[in-house]
Amino acid sequence: MSTHIPRVDFGRRVLVLRRRRIAVRLQWRSVVVCALLAVAVAGTAVLALMTGSYPLSPGQVLSALTGQETGIVHDIVVEWRLPRVAAALVFGAALGVSGALFQSLLRNPLADPGVIGFSQGSYTGALIVILVVNGTYVQLVGGALLGGMATAVAVYVLAYRRGVQGFRLIVVGIGVSAMLGSLNTWLILKADLDQAMSAAAWGAGSLNGVSWDRVVVGGACIAVLLLPAGMLSRPLRQMELGDDAAASQGVRVSPVRLGLILVGVALTATVTAASGPIAFISLVAPQIGRRLARTAGITLAPAAFVGALLCLASDYLAQHVAPTPLPVGIITVVLGGGYLGYLLFTEARRRL
Repeated sequence: MSTHIPRVDFGRRVLVLRRRRIAVRLQWRSVVVCALLAVAVAGTAVLALMTGSYPLSPGQVLSALTGQETGIVHDIVVEWRLPRVAAALVFGAALGVSGALFQSLLRNPLADPGVIGFSQGSYTGALIVILVVNGTYVQLVGGALLGGMATAVAVYVLAYRRGVQGFRLIVVGIGVSAMLGSLNTWLILKADLDQAMSAAAWGAGSLNGVSWDRVVVGGACIAVLLLPAGMLSRPLRQMELGDDAAASQGVRVSPVRLGLILVGVALTATVTAASGPIAFISLVAPQIGRRLARTAGITLAPAAFVGALLCLASDYLAQHVAPTPLPVGIITVVLGGGYLGYLLFTEARRRL
């Protein structure tokens, strides 16, 4: 039997859900923020399904989604537009969670998988499969995962000096990312023209041509990875107080840190294998989610909802605002670059 117990925790209303030996603590503001973000995501998704060379009404979209509409309308909504919308939602949420894990783990708002090289490593592994092996999509997922994991191990080892500090890991990750970026450019230049053009377009981060197969495979992998991410969220919050404080509360710091890194890299690699590296969502989403929820630390749920909304809105802009359809990664770079400049400006003013 489950119980719902509202409490006040340091001036914040907290909802505690208990079922036998399992208890989940939810802050009321975070719940409200996630609900509002879910409404915004649903509205943006309906708008994306309506808009195109064959415009549809909201009623037609909802009828097609519920199976009441058949014929060309059903094909446009369910077979053509819905896979892209679903990919944007799932992949955006995964990037938001991945960024939240690394920013909480390293206690640094700049700890983005793209900044510290993990996205570049996944891209390198995927490029090798595309340009050298000419493998299948399953092999592409494996190559991206191996590339990301190998990069994570290299960065972790190079940054290890009687432990791993967040600033040192970020600096080492930036250097490794620059090296991998040069390697990726060399791989593209050495490839055939058709392969090079395809790999370069895919490397910008694109949802063009995303099919239900990729959405199902990628979504299943992400769903499996979100389970350990949720299980490790409590020790992650304790580790934000420092390794010594977390260890005093019974947290096994090193295994938990390793598990969080593996989950974060796997989430990034899964998205990279399906759509290419979509930049800056994992950097921006956790910070926006934390500011909206007004939590002391970064929480996973708001970051996931903000990531899904950012990816879906960016893909909508990439398709319909520019004269020609653009890769979604170009829009996220523009938005993320502007937010990064704002973040650096506010941090500099705070330290003056």
